[in-house]
Amino acid sequence: MQEILQQTTWPEWLGVFFSIFQVLLARKNNSNNYLFGIAGVSLTLYVMITSKLYAEFTLNLYYLIMSIYGWLYWKFGKRKSETAISETTKQEKLITAGIVTGTFSLFWFFLTHFTDSDVPIWDSLVSAFAWAGMWLMARRKIENWILLNVSNIIAIPLLIHKDLYLYAVLTAFLFIVAISGYLEWRKIINKKENAYA
Repeated sequence: MQEILQQTTWPEWLGVFFSIFQVLLARKNNSNNYLFGIAGVSLTLYVMITSKLYAEFTLNLYYLIMSIYGWLYWKFGKRKSETAISETTKQEKLITAGIVTGTFSLFWFFLTHFTDSDVPIWDSLVSAFAWAGMWLMARRKIENWILLNVSNIIAIPLLIHKDLYLYAVLTAFLFIVAISGYLEWRKIINKKENAYA
């Protein structure tokens, strides 16, 4: 255990700390969560590129852009009515499958032909499921939690393989949060359905 702690770099420690703090603030609907998200993702970008997890780097670049957008929108944008949580339609399921397949194929091709990645398949899978999960989350579809957890379950051993133990612990934490999120959203959907029954 002491060896693992000694191998952990300060960007990894701070990146995980800021990411956990961001999740806790987001649960409280505090717009400052984005500032901690920006800090955490910025550090994570450095960790992922030095670990040769290029698809994860790209995924975190997307997180950074969305964190900046989210913070600006929460602070200065006009709020619209909230989209209701729902289940995916058949068309959305096809789009989701296309995002997973297309994103995986693009990342795998890029990683195998243009990088020195030693884990192109696993890195591509983590990112492909996360990109699709984020698309579903933006549409407030309950299945987003399932896809994000498929990504998480693949990411945990990948991060351990890369000696990124704190990020593996963070991902395990996010796995638990995603289960909780799915159950909470399921209650909301059931409550809405029962109200109309």
